[in-house]
Amino acid sequence: MTSISDRIMRRTRAQTAHGSRLVFTARDFLDFGDRAAIDQALSRLHHAGTLRRIGRGMYDIPRINPILKKPAAPDIGSAVDAVARRDDITIVPSGLAAANKLGLTNAVPARNDYLTDGSTRNIKVGGRIVRLRHASPKLLALKDRPSGDVVRALHWLGRDVASGDKVVDTLRRRLPPDAKRDLARARPMLDGWTAQVADRVLASA
Repeated sequence: MTSISDRIMRRTRAQTAHGSRLVFTARDFLDFGDRAAIDQALSRLHHAGTLRRIGRGMYDIPRINPILKKPAAPDIGSAVDAVARRDDITIVPSGLAAANKLGLTNAVPARNDYLTDGSTRNIKVGGRIVRLRHASPKLLALKDRPSGDVVRALHWLGRDVASGDKVVDTLRRRLPPDAKRDLARARPMLDGWTAQVADRVLASA
């Protein structure tokens, strides 16, 4: 009979190789046994060096940075995804990150900030701190859709700046066709000034 540890490693290796998941928690393996057995298996794999503990209850497969020739830093995005699965919450990039991604600001987030429908807290991942900040449902409703980035970016900029011609023109130029189609589909979910900005962006789409 295959041990729980073997089954855990088979899944982590397969998903890591595929790139679908890079960070794991006990909840990802509960179909293999009860929680106590999973925790014990993860602890054994960690002490054996087969898995690396990168934060409280979070593990990945140790990797070496090919350039620096030393252990690679944990993947923050994958760690955040693992926390979202474990705690059954929604986590999305901050409005500043979304605005930077869309070319609406040159400001770069000084730390790893995310919005969530869970509690506001800090999570340590490797040597870095990830900050989760509780946000209103309107900032989380569109989750990882392209239109969600637009909404979060607009709210970060604020009504006066976001309603300006410069922002509207930038979004018209930079949003690819599929993102504009997604924004059009999301339009009924928007209200107030964000809906008005979306209408102006889509007017020439």
